[in-house]
Amino acid sequence: MRLYCSIQLILCLNLTIIIFTESAQPPFACDSSNPATKSYPFCNLTLPISTRVNDLVSRLTLDEKIPQLVNAAPAIPRLGIPAYEWWSEALHGVSNSGFGILLNGTIKSTTSFPQVILTAASFDARLWYRIGQAIGLEARAVYNQGQANGMTFWAPNINVFRDPRWGRGQETPGEDPLVGGIYAISYVRGVQGDTFEGGGLKDGHLQASACCKHFTAYDLDHWNGVGRFSFDAKVTKQDLADTYQPPFQSCIQNAQASGIMCAYNRVNGVPNCADKNLLTNIARKQWSFQGYIASDCDAVSIIYEVQNYTKTPEDAVSEVLKAGMDLNCGSYLNNHTKSAIQKKKLLESDIDRALSNLFTMRMRLGLFNGDPSSLPYGSIGPNQVCSKAHQDLALEAAKTGTVLLKNSDKLLPLKQTISSLAVIGPNANSSRTLIGNYAGPPCKSIEPLKALENYVNNTQYHKGCDSVNCTTASVSEAVEVAKKADYVVLFMGLDQTEEREDFDRVDLALPGQQQDLITAVAKAAKKPVVLVMICGGPVDISFAKSDPKIGAILWGGYPGESGGIALAEVIFGDHNPGNV
Repeated sequence: MRLYCSIQLILCLNLTIIIFTESAQPPFACDSSNPATKSYPFCNLTLPISTRVNDLVSRLTLDEKIPQLVNAAPAIPRLGIPAYEWWSEALHGVSNSGFGILLNGTIKSTTSFPQVILTAASFDARLWYRIGQAIGLEARAVYNQGQANGMTFWAPNINVFRDPRWGRGQETPGEDPLVGGIYAISYVRGVQGDTFEGGGLKDGHLQASACCKHFTAYDLDHWNGVGRFSFDAKVTKQDLADTYQPPFQSCIQNAQASGIMCAYNRVNGVPNCADKNLLTNIARKQWSFQGYIASDCDAVSIIYEVQNYTKTPEDAVSEVLKAGMDLNCGSYLNNHTKSAIQKKKLLESDIDRALSNLFTMRMRLGLFNGDPSSLPYGSIGPNQVCSKAHQDLALEAAKTGTVLLKNSDKLLPLKQTISSLAVIGPNANSSRTLIGNYAGPPCKSIEPLKALENYVNNTQYHKGCDSVNCTTASVSEAVEVAKKADYVVLFMGLDQTEEREDFDRVDLALPGQQQDLITAVAKAAKKPVVLVMICGGPVDISFAKSDPKIGAILWGGYPGESGGIALAEVIFGDHNPGNV
């Protein structure tokens, strides 16, 4: 979802970014102390939100309306309406990846939960809900502290992880549409302030807004010369109904998500963001979606500039708005909508429809209710961010999601009285690798090496590879370290240089010389070794399954800020990954 300047530099140069600093008071409209605005019907809290929104939109000029259609919506000073940034991220914790959150004031970090693929491995819907709750609380706390210019978070990613080489599969709940749907329900309800069972939102007011993405059939970023901007997914009606759509249907109908995001790719020739059947007929009419629909970043521009689906920029703008999209992440609608109206390709009523959905969302968040300190969520403060309860939850999630793949002759857990330990591998001493992508600065981060040293004083470490890609491996040196220890733990796998957004893998093999390193160390070690895989997508380690010198295998995903502690507790028996 990030903006990629390599497509066209002008898109980045034209994107208006709202830069803000921490203030004692977060931005809000309808200040009761302002006589110029307090009399407006859109500020009257006794009126239905629909009535207030209609009044607000009716007061806007065309030149005021159009800039509201992009993520960096400017202020409307004459009506006392502050600027608003729609783009914030909260995939597995409140993040500063987007433009809506600033973590350089009183709040400098947030709880970094495990990457979604690991959390999903717990198969614990209530855990997913509790994580959503914590994220929603921290999001509102950041806003109340004056460090947010938006409360709309573009998460969760509930695309089906069909191709195991996909670089963004780590962000998803996996390959099962049913699991994806249940994850969406749990996470969205938690973030938005609903109950676990649903139906608990008072008067529709939101703690924070969740947005299910990317709608739909999106599971390729950059592979074998094919990019996500030009990719045309050929999907049968049955596969669409059975595989790709169920998570989004659950997200809309059961979770009552307040937002969805249309994807870059085309489906059977039609760009998702220009597909009226998808956005209006299915999402809004069949599934009764009531929220806003955002484009992925620059997904409107590529309809004309990359996919050549329309003949002019104005046609692209007209297509998406008529299809039912409301918000453009990027600047394309700001640049070309007025021209589209002048050329009679678009009606002003099409803009009003989109604005109604957008301002409805801001009102549901309480941003037009005057001073937010008086709101139901107004008392949530900085003490809710990185709280002990949230950090304990991050640890619980990391432990619960860890998967024991092999344990020959009950090698694990290791005894806490062992005299020496060798820790080897490029992922053993990297806290950054643990948190995956779309993560903000974590409350804390303890590397696996440091966590293991708390169990065994005599711990020796060797990186083994120059980096995770392991183009250069110091096999002989690692072997010598392994020979001297009673037990060996290897931390191998992937990181964001090997799998990430806009970067898919070409195969499932371990990078570079990792397999050679693992095999050599295992052969030289006194006892069978423990192999820990840190990775989001699957890796072929069938060689390790059949190697008797590799006695135990753990999969740790990207386990978040407490991942090092969680893995150490599993290895030394303070947590049993099979006892859930």
